[in-house]
Amino acid sequence: MPGYLTTHVLDTARGRPAAGMEVVLFRLNGTVRTELARLRTNADGRTDRQILPEGDFATGTYELEFHAGAWMDDTGIAPESPRFLDVIPIRFGMSQDDHYHVPLLVSPFGYSTYRGS
Repeated sequence: MPGYLTTHVLDTARGRPAAGMEVVLFRLNGTVRTELARLRTNADGRTDRQILPEGDFATGTYELEFHAGAWMDDTGIAPESPRFLDVIPIRFGMSQDDHYHVPLLVSPFGYSTYRGS
């Protein structure tokens, strides 16, 4: 099975999907950081297409940037200025052809992630 990458962002402060958050994917090769995709989450908190589709998949080290601060400002839930959280980077490796799912659970003061399915 060819590999691919997806995400899902949930707003744990309000108990619903984080619709409209910008997500950017980078491939890392030593000190070189190459942008591969820039998407927004839909009403379900997912992107409308795979972040890294099967045809573009390659093993290696990647980084997802979740633009949570701007999203919180847009949705009116940023409780302070400057924001505690702004851009949330998650660096991870993909070592085999598989479905990699990197979800983000976010609130104004914290976040968590894991390798989902």
